[in-house]
Amino acid sequence: MVGFSNGSSTRNALPLRRLRAPDWARQEGTWRAARPSLIAAALKRAQARPSGNWFVLAGSREIGRNRPFSRTVAGTEVVAWRTEDGALHAGPGACPHLGAPLGQAALDCGQLVCRWHGLRLDERGGPWWTPFPACDDGVLAWVRLDDVGGEQPLECPVVPRRPPLRDSVSEVATATGVCEPEDVVANRLDPWHGSWFHPYSFANLGVRRAPESGSSEEDDFFEVVVSFRLSRRIGVPVTATFHCPDPRTVVMRIVAGEGTGSVVETHATPLENDSSGRPRTAVIEATVAYSQRPGFRMALPAAGVLRPLMRRVALRLWSDDLAYAERRYELRSTGRFPG
Repeated sequence: MVGFSNGSSTRNALPLRRLRAPDWARQEGTWRAARPSLIAAALKRAQARPSGNWFVLAGSREIGRNRPFSRTVAGTEVVAWRTEDGALHAGPGACPHLGAPLGQAALDCGQLVCRWHGLRLDERGGPWWTPFPACDDGVLAWVRLDDVGGEQPLECPVVPRRPPLRDSVSEVATATGVCEPEDVVANRLDPWHGSWFHPYSFANLGVRRAPESGSSEEDDFFEVVVSFRLSRRIGVPVTATFHCPDPRTVVMRIVAGEGTGSVVETHATPLENDSSGRPRTAVIEATVAYSQRPGFRMALPAAGVLRPLMRRVALRLWSDDLAYAERRYELRSTGRFPG
């Protein structure tokens, strides 16, 4: 890969590099390094970490003050809304009177008003209706479901370290597949597939470091060098790490090159089963883009133009990666998984 530097002397230089990448079929195979046992061990360590029963519900901007938001998380119907001060709240998605869907309720003075019989509910709860703990971290909305998670509750979710949000552009993309959260996490714990499965986005991908069994939590990460393609021959080289702060999250962090400090958080939220009884999982991916370049700061007021592009890039990757995760689930559930 073409060398690069992120020092202050090159901060104003264009980050673009001419790619010297082989044709797709001429790449060196990565299947030897992508050992199933290594990926499985990394997944097992991730699954052992506490989540405190917190689940990502949606992107923060998806939940406004004009109407409630509804999603079924791990088989539990959840309604989320904001009071007039903008605070996030969540509770059971069925009205305690006759089970009406509160996702279709009206919002009036920060209260949910059921459309079936006008019952009012708010963040204080009421008979047979107890709100869930909720958290808005500025990018994502979380809900704590203690009956589902079964862990020791944590007061707050495990939110990965991010660059300053006031100096960043963030966007959230959501896609849904027939699989379980572990299949999504396993996909992200296999960085070797990047330039094979996503040649339109990545080139010259190399895994510099992979954790082995017995790694401490501080050392439990992958380090990857890769060029993000802007065209067939032009790319942006970076170094990135991948780690799991909780059982359903993988964080990619750029640690060198253009956008150092930027993160991509992949959160896998279990939903309800489909009509055939198969599990469904939402991939809720938050991208927080950051750069020290003066031009990036000048572009911050135009974040509304950048966000749709960021979302399209994420969804294109996940159109492939969900097929990967769904295939993994299919093989596991039918006893044909080769790992």
